[in-house]
Amino acid sequence: MLVLTELSDFPTLRLPLFLVFLLIYLLTLTSNLLILLLIFADSHLNTPMYFFLGTLACLDISYSSVTVPRMLFDLLTQKRVISVRACITQFYFFLFFAVSEMSVLSVMSYDRYIAICRPLHYMQIMNRNFCVQLVSGVLVFGAVHSLLHNLFLAKLIFCRSITLQSFFCDLPQLLRVSCSDTLINVLLIFLAAILFGGVIFGVTFYPYITIIRTVLKIPSKNMRSKAFSTCSSHLTVVLIFYSTSLFNYFRSNASDQQTEDKITSVFYAVLTPFLNPLIYSLRNQELKISIRKLLQRM
Repeated sequence: MLVLTELSDFPTLRLPLFLVFLLIYLLTLTSNLLILLLIFADSHLNTPMYFFLGTLACLDISYSSVTVPRMLFDLLTQKRVISVRACITQFYFFLFFAVSEMSVLSVMSYDRYIAICRPLHYMQIMNRNFCVQLVSGVLVFGAVHSLLHNLFLAKLIFCRSITLQSFFCDLPQLLRVSCSDTLINVLLIFLAAILFGGVIFGVTFYPYITIIRTVLKIPSKNMRSKAFSTCSSHLTVVLIFYSTSLFNYFRSNASDQQTEDKITSVFYAVLTPFLNPLIYSLRNQELKISIRKLLQRM
């Protein structure tokens, strides 16, 4: 059996933390479901960009739902005990949705590249079948990648009841408390980061070199502003996701970093799916117009 750590060492903060994270979780669900509703309800949003944005909203809902309900349950009941099998299962789905979201963000970069740099061929290249194939490929890749980590993780031995320095089952904390030799698992993390992560990272950021050059050549100031607005929203989401994930997975394993573990875990497991729809909706004029239309109908 494993024990999940408390978010705070002060018992008086349990109820306030429960209420705060319950509110964040409900807002995460509501905002992402609202984006999905707008995309389905407004025919003007039936474009490849919003198809990928809707996919990202579904992943954010799932990504958050893997960890937050369990955290809320632990805050309320103070049980915090989880079996090794349940822990590994939770990690599998968490990694699956995280890798899938990272891959969808790279696909969205490619979509923006085609839309801005090759606008005349955009609808021909980014047709519905191709978009569905891209998303299907992303989900299959996420499932296989997560399964690979879980197969090696399942072979580890956890000798006794140990407290994980996280409110959910994440790979760095699981490797830290294992009684087995974790060298293969650590090597797998770095190999996956170099082989798969490097490709995803390149596909995500490399198109922006060409995009920025192309946008700067656009004579219309309004068109430049619209293009930069769409790209800046996407880049903001990407930077938040990558920075917190990389900080968690590729820093030292010093034992005196419990507070940093908790803060980082909360940020990239809870706050990232909460911030994503806010960033896209606040900086996207078409979504704002669609929201106004929906409110007028109601």
